[in-house]
Amino acid sequence: MAALQCVCARGQGVAGAGNQGTSLQDAPVAAGGMVEGVAVSASGEVYEGVRVALAELGAGAGPEQTLTTGEDGVFKFTNVRPGSLRLTLTSTGFQPKAITATLRSGEIWNAGDVVLAMGVTSSDVHVTATQDEIAVEQVKVEETQRVLGIVPNFYVVYDHNAAPMTSRLKWQMTWKTVVDPVTILASAGIAGGEQASNSLPGYGQGAAGYSKRFAANYADTVINTVIGSAILPVMLKQDPRYFYKGTGTVSSRVWYAIANSVICKGDNGKWQPNYSAIVGGLASGAISNLYYPANDVSAKITFEGAALGTVSGAIQNLFQEFVVKKLTPGFRKNGS
Repeated sequence: MAALQCVCARGQGVAGAGNQGTSLQDAPVAAGGMVEGVAVSASGEVYEGVRVALAELGAGAGPEQTLTTGEDGVFKFTNVRPGSLRLTLTSTGFQPKAITATLRSGEIWNAGDVVLAMGVTSSDVHVTATQDEIAVEQVKVEETQRVLGIVPNFYVVYDHNAAPMTSRLKWQMTWKTVVDPVTILASAGIAGGEQASNSLPGYGQGAAGYSKRFAANYADTVINTVIGSAILPVMLKQDPRYFYKGTGTVSSRVWYAIANSVICKGDNGKWQPNYSAIVGGLASGAISNLYYPANDVSAKITFEGAALGTVSGAIQNLFQEFVVKKLTPGFRKNGS
């Protein structure tokens, strides 16, 4: 039994628990304490309709309280008597999850994200999903992730122990990214800004100039994504995704996000230099010299572009770590 804290470990696959629950906080609650949390899957999806039972333990225990989670997966008990408590989450097809803690008068027990593991049934035939099959299901979830429900956010994984992507999955995610309408519209918008500021004047103005700018921008996106997220990751056996940390101090998460612009997970699960992104940035920059105006082509510009790409990657990782999850439907607005 935990005193003043509920601990639920995230990142242990489908049999794991959620992220570490937060400590009981000394926040006054009228006529008793409060118990709250959210039921989620190992990949961070919320579960609706989960039965949650709150039982008092020890002598003089009152009747058990029950409720079911809403569409956001949240459960909340108010006016809870202080003392030792057991929280039990059950749902058809999942293993029951029980957590204990001690609640003092006027406190809040925030159990955090409580991960429900898939249930195990007895049978004469036991079928175990292979690592590749698990990876396929995880990628299916990632390919539904969109910021504000619009902008693709496929290359982020919220399970620290996610199965490595197969070569086919790396190519699949790359293809989905480059043909996504939002990706194409982004290139069109950038081209419009360049046209308005007369950036890359060698392309000229008018419809022809805009077409060249759009084609160059979209080509940059396609080439950079194909090389940095498919070709090199397949060859070097590296994972092109950002592995969301979500726990620890703010400073540790900041350094983690920045470091992930130059390091990545290998398909063997070990951290290593992110050659795919670094070399991919240089290679795509060099290729772009073939279609950019002559005045905007040089080795210096190529290396400067690669360096800016690394800095941009660090900034994007910071947004992923602290902002993007809150804006992605299907996850709690307060993150984890």
